[in-house]
Amino acid sequence: MTLRPARTGDIKEVQKLINEFAKRQEMIPRSLNELYENLRDALVVEEDGEITATCSLHVVSEDMAEIRSLAVREGHQKKGIGKALLERAVQEAGDLGVRRIFSLTYQPEFFTRFGFRVVDKAALPHKVWGDCLKCHKFPECDETAVVLELGSQGAR
Repeated sequence: MTLRPARTGDIKEVQKLINEFAKRQEMIPRSLNELYENLRDALVVEEDGEITATCSLHVVSEDMAEIRSLAVREGHQKKGIGKALLERAVQEAGDLGVRRIFSLTYQPEFFTRFGFRVVDKAALPHKVWGDCLKCHKFPECDETAVVLELGSQGAR
């Protein structure tokens, strides 16, 4: 298993993976254009030449970032891959000086195991809702907001 930054050649497989979950209404679908534009946000896990998982860390302001599109392919779940991706994204956020990380998720229990706390979505700044406008469930979002507070310098 190799956890690494995504490359341009990975993006079509990353999109397929994300959109498998989107078809089941478990996350927001992503276009190829959007994924290429945000390539530097993305991490992937590669196993035997196959992209088996992905996660993105998207900085939204001076002190806030979002965990987006954390997806682990069926058959590869429950092996610590999601945990490894999340830990890497949190470390990168800290290295960048981010103080708060949030995610909108259907799996809040996954995030709370790693120190995130459930918050009211209304507590998030309005500018974080850009992706939500693309969602067919907007404005009746049924995802749960979770937040992780990092130290003043981004350290946990």
